[in-house]
Amino acid sequence: MESVARGGTRWKRFAVVMVPSVAATAAIGVALSQGALAASFSVSGQSFKVTTDKLVGNGFVQYGGVDVGVDSKGKKAAHPVAISGFKNATITNMCQSVVTPDVPLVGTITLQLNAGGGDTPVKADNLVLDVAQLETDAEFKNINIGVAAGSQSKGPQDLKPQDPSAFAQEADQAILKDVKQTAWATTAGTFKLSGLSMKLHKGKKECF
Repeated sequence: MESVARGGTRWKRFAVVMVPSVAATAAIGVALSQGALAASFSVSGQSFKVTTDKLVGNGFVQYGGVDVGVDSKGKKAAHPVAISGFKNATITNMCQSVVTPDVPLVGTITLQLNAGGGDTPVKADNLVLDVAQLETDAEFKNINIGVAAGSQSKGPQDLKPQDPSAFAQEADQAILKDVKQTAWATTAGTFKLSGLSMKLHKGKKECF
């Protein structure tokens, strides 16, 4: 049952307004999401872009965090992120791209991955997205805004926020449409990519 005041909220071009302590969901990678940091591994020095027509996620939670990795010079780097967790999600018509510049003898290379087109979407369990920037139309069902990150009860229960008292929001369901996102990491318990296509392109050929 949806609440008129607190559920079914629609925010045009939702830009992660619920994270006041850091600037700052939908899509790709495979790993297990546990550990004190946002990602349970050291992130690379390259962010990646993702687009999708629609993401429907059940059991949603979102709060701020920091991904730690290395930059192009091998020095430690920290990236503020909005961490979005889903107990399960379906993703329609997904595109992911990552650009690698200055490859010796080749130049700039773009790796582009597409999946979930047609009638069979991508499916994921315990999906966690570490997002730096997001543009989307978002709808939430039975949303709670202002929950302590360590007390959330709707999202994946193995998430361990760096600050359990941090500002968070949670919802029974999140529906994101026309997603454009830049992310540093994605983890999932399972990730089923239907109709997977992966291609290398010379030069820049990003999803957006």
